[in-house]
Amino acid sequence: MSAIPVMLIVWGVVAACFLALLAYRGQLTRYEEDQLFLSDTESQEQHEQSEIVRKVNQIQPIVRVLGVAAAAMTVAIVGIFTYDAWQRLQ
Repeated sequence: MSAIPVMLIVWGVVAACFLALLAYRGQLTRYEEDQLFLSDTESQEQHEQSEIVRKVNQIQPIVRVLGVAAAAMTVAIVGIFTYDAWQRLQ
């Protein structure tokens, strides 16, 4: 069972990165507004909104990968603990 501490450390790092990216994405989307720009006079606001959307779309795949990795590691760690407890009971 020497792999468990290493798995917990790796899980902690992955989960911390996942939560940090979620917080960053939340900060980005906090200033996003649902607007329809009909004229070119508001091009600065339109540029700011498109920049926010670009940043969110850029980090979205990383958020998904880290979320799946954290969930898979959680299931694996719980499974190993359950298997170990089952073996000790028998």
